[in-house]
Amino acid sequence: MRAAVLRDGHMAYRDDVPEPVPGPGQVLVAVRACGICGSDLHFASHGAEMLALTDRMAGDGAFGGLAVDLNRDVFMGHEFAAEVVEAGPDTDTYGPGTPVTSIPVLLSAKGAEPILSSNRTVGGYAERMLLSAPLLLPIPNGLDVKHAALTEPMAVGLHAVNKSNIAAGEAALVLGCGPIGIAIVAALRARGIETIVAVDFSPARRELARIMGAHETLDPQQGSPFDTTKQAVVFEAVGVPGIIDDVLLRARPGTRLIVAGVCMQADTVHPFFAIAKEINVQFVLAYTPDEFAASLHAIAEGDIDVTPVITGEVDLDGVGAAFDDLTDPDRHCKILVTP
Repeated sequence: MRAAVLRDGHMAYRDDVPEPVPGPGQVLVAVRACGICGSDLHFASHGAEMLALTDRMAGDGAFGGLAVDLNRDVFMGHEFAAEVVEAGPDTDTYGPGTPVTSIPVLLSAKGAEPILSSNRTVGGYAERMLLSAPLLLPIPNGLDVKHAALTEPMAVGLHAVNKSNIAAGEAALVLGCGPIGIAIVAALRARGIETIVAVDFSPARRELARIMGAHETLDPQQGSPFDTTKQAVVFEAVGVPGIIDDVLLRARPGTRLIVAGVCMQADTVHPFFAIAKEINVQFVLAYTPDEFAASLHAIAEGDIDVTPVITGEVDLDGVGAAFDDLTDPDRHCKILVTP
């Protein structure tokens, strides 16, 4: 079977991956489209650091128990849409050919494993993969499977918006118009928020934010967005050191700050700024199963048009080049892998 795997920090093409075999409660599916996620780019560049930080975390975080050997090939790909091929033993599920998607979790007798970064569990950068029958969602309304593959990243944006508790009449400021920021803008527009201001250095990304629902876009090189925007909620979707502290310094009193950008470096903040202004800071990650289903419904019903987000397609042998292309913010937002 063909697949793209992470090897020595780069994506490599393979045509000799063993075919996955579904066990009880599992379904073999043929991948039709899988989006390349920023978290995959992060893992390719900072895998050792991410694993080390995960090991240091206490509690049951989403990445808890993630054991990956970077000296072996790593399977990735968690933004997928697929078609049912066959079910495992004693498994009732949808019939062959049914288009489906799922939250990226594989259930087995050993427990639940995220379909994220694994030496053994094949992800969406492959011809076929295993999914959990109880978690499958049929793709409705004849929705294009390429559009359905955007369910996962759009759910990330919906989760951030839900965590913000933003209400009608409040203004939103979205810092960063990469895939996460764009998903937040789309979720805000679908929520009916009437003032959405999106900020990015890239003209291409600002234009995409406008298409996806931002009422105003700003270039931070032309001045601070905090000087002109009466924001109630600020969404940080940049993920570089210094951004959070800058927001705390510049934001208005009572602002709610939602941190969705993934910063891989140690950062420094001045708590005094947040204390003096009573700023509420909420860090967010991923989504709930209900939010995932709601995002699929929003795309299928036309509440969110993801067509402009898809800026490229590659086969499995082009994944490595696609990872390189995604480092240029003016070239792409979301590249789909279509085996």
